[in-house]
Amino acid sequence: MKTNDFLMPWRLGICCFGMVLSQAATAAASPDESDMAPVMPSGIERADFGVLPDGQQVDCYRIVNANGLEMRVINYGGIIVSLKTPDRDGRLDDIVLGFDSLDDYLSDAYRQANPYFGALIGRYDNRIDGGRFTLDGEAVQLVTNEGSNTLHGGERGFDRRLWHAEPFSSSRGRGLVLTYTSADGEQGFPGRLATRVSYTLTDSNELVVDYQARTSRATPVNLTQHSYFNLQGEGSGPILDHRLTINASAYTPVDASLIPTGEIAPVEGTPFDFRESTAIGARLGQQNTQLAYAKGYDHNFVLIHGDPADAGALTPAARVSEPDSGRVLEVATTEPGLQFYAGNFLDGTLTGKSGRPYTHRSGLALETQHFPDSPNQPNFPSTLLQPGDTYHSRTVFRFSTDATMRP
Repeated sequence: MKTNDFLMPWRLGICCFGMVLSQAATAAASPDESDMAPVMPSGIERADFGVLPDGQQVDCYRIVNANGLEMRVINYGGIIVSLKTPDRDGRLDDIVLGFDSLDDYLSDAYRQANPYFGALIGRYDNRIDGGRFTLDGEAVQLVTNEGSNTLHGGERGFDRRLWHAEPFSSSRGRGLVLTYTSADGEQGFPGRLATRVSYTLTDSNELVVDYQARTSRATPVNLTQHSYFNLQGEGSGPILDHRLTINASAYTPVDASLIPTGEIAPVEGTPFDFRESTAIGARLGQQNTQLAYAKGYDHNFVLIHGDPADAGALTPAARVSEPDSGRVLEVATTEPGLQFYAGNFLDGTLTGKSGRPYTHRSGLALETQHFPDSPNQPNFPSTLLQPGDTYHSRTVFRFSTDATMRP
């Protein structure tokens, strides 16, 4: 199937999104110091969110665009704690899972469940087999936190660090620049890694996430944003009726510990074929070894990119629609992969902002990324960052509604 053939099922909204991709790549570029306002910009408010056990203050930034979309971000973990968008009738609902209290993010129950609600993930999104790899002929051992594997950067990854936050407002949008420097050897990773992430909420109803990093030593880097979406509103129940399209004709199968086997397999004829809009729950009951390993969808999809000569360009990655609300979420990225996770391990033990428990499959994550375990998979795109080079990555989340879509 040609890429152009694939894009046809995206006709409800994706064409408009394609037209704004080049605009997002320039008009919503990561802000530099000249974009910074010297005082709290219009449309942004700061409030206290709590105090960490070591006494450090956590701040919450409320960002509102010209259309009334509202996002709240805390500088602990770079967590997006809420994101309010309108349904087809203009009603605002919070569409991401999370909490209103810092204590909930620090609780034993949250750490045991480890869902990474809304957090920035680093240094390495997803899993590394055995928490080890070889770099320049030397063995590197990371801190492991999922059995024998390292998941999402280790026991204390970027999701559990206090970031420095600077709000900004300019013609490009309103948002927040978050910076954090990871020490050489942190969680076992080599090199001092200076990381900068910007969240830009545009007046085109986009959330643009820009990532940059520089290192003092060669090291693998794979950053992402880990929000869980429910387009009916957080706490409203399962996402099984959400309809999903993924711009991928292949995925990377995993073993029983969810480590990629190294194979790049076609999605055709499998429950992983989302090239046309499909209800998330439509094929979960099928007998399939991959679904059994992950207890549902928790797999990396190999995105179809355009002209190889246009490396680093944004490309459509996924489209999610929800019939009851009419809400649509479209994702574009410069990354080669997308991890689709259907909230398989949510079990109702955590209660969210609505006061309702987050039950099984009550949110979905779309993590734009390089492939899992790439440091141990020579046929996967490299995640190695060298001194003197700069890591760049961009993902755009676009929010809209479809008035014609009905349950």
